[in-house]
Amino acid sequence: MQRKRFVVQEHHASHLHWDFRIEMDNVLKSWAVPKGIPMEPGLKRLAVQVEDHPLTYIDFEGKIEEGKYGAGIVKIWDKGTYALMERKGRKLKILLKGNKLKGTYTLLHWKNKNWLIFKVKEGSA
Repeated sequence: MQRKRFVVQEHHASHLHWDFRIEMDNVLKSWAVPKGIPMEPGLKRLAVQVEDHPLTYIDFEGKIEEGKYGAGIVKIWDKGTYALMERKGRKLKILLKGNKLKGTYTLLHWKNKNWLIFKVKEGSA
């Protein structure tokens, strides 16, 4: 299983949220997660897909100036590698190996740009 990179950026913009980004298809596929990435199985969180970002954005921390899209402070909350376990239709299943996030996560495309992200209980399919 080939490992790729992921990052979670804590984004203090007009509303605090976390940007979850995974290296896929030569870009960072990106979702804004208003309540943060769940760390325990059973919690489902809304993840709103946003535009793809360039791979160089994976290490970004700093201030986005007022008047620009996403204005505010960005800090790396977690980063690491992941393995793609399943990519089928409206479902992504990934194994995260970060400093904080560890384990299997599923992203389910729900409607429009809305997805659900949740941690899979160990031993579950």
